[in-house]
Amino acid sequence: MNNPFIVGITGGSASGKTMFLKSLLDHFPKDEICLVSQDNYYKDRHLQPKDENGVENFDTPQSIEFDDYARDIKMLKEGKPVSRKEYTFNNPDVVPKMLEFKPSKIIVVEGLFVFYFPELFKLLDLKVFIDAKDYVKLKRRIMRDNSERGYDLDDVLYRYEKHVAPTYEKYIDPFKYDADIIVPNNNKFDKGLEVLVSYLKNVSS
Repeated sequence: MNNPFIVGITGGSASGKTMFLKSLLDHFPKDEICLVSQDNYYKDRHLQPKDENGVENFDTPQSIEFDDYARDIKMLKEGKPVSRKEYTFNNPDVVPKMLEFKPSKIIVVEGLFVFYFPELFKLLDLKVFIDAKDYVKLKRRIMRDNSERGYDLDDVLYRYEKHVAPTYEKYIDPFKYDADIIVPNNNKFDKGLEVLVSYLKNVSS
């Protein structure tokens, strides 16, 4: 197998990366593209850093097993399959699965900090930043964290102010202009998706 083409996709929390990624994957046969999300590389809850009020902060680079993440991407690049237990964010209604990642023509590396961590950044052939305004991201975060992670409104707002916003300013926004493509996603991302799909089909053919 030829070396896969590795795409890094990042953006602030609730910038719409998940929906963008789903749409991206829908444009390719399953055996041609492999998504490896940072979400499955969080450290166990008891190892998460805590803020001054003792609340776990999942929105910091220290929350992630970056060495494992980089190792697995390198293995896929070398044509080796990877297994990883799903991370469920302490949601009692979700039974974690064993995820299987297979080498593909295109490997998508997705997460808040994929541009921040040098060992991951240097593996990327193309860098994509999903951008959205703060009020849009906050609305999406409230809806997502309530339905998927069981957080109430006060908890979501606290984490956004104390964790999410400072992290974006320090660890994510400074790397925006290292991206090859910036996709605005306040309402829709159709044009940006179209450009990316066309480019990936060309380089992987």
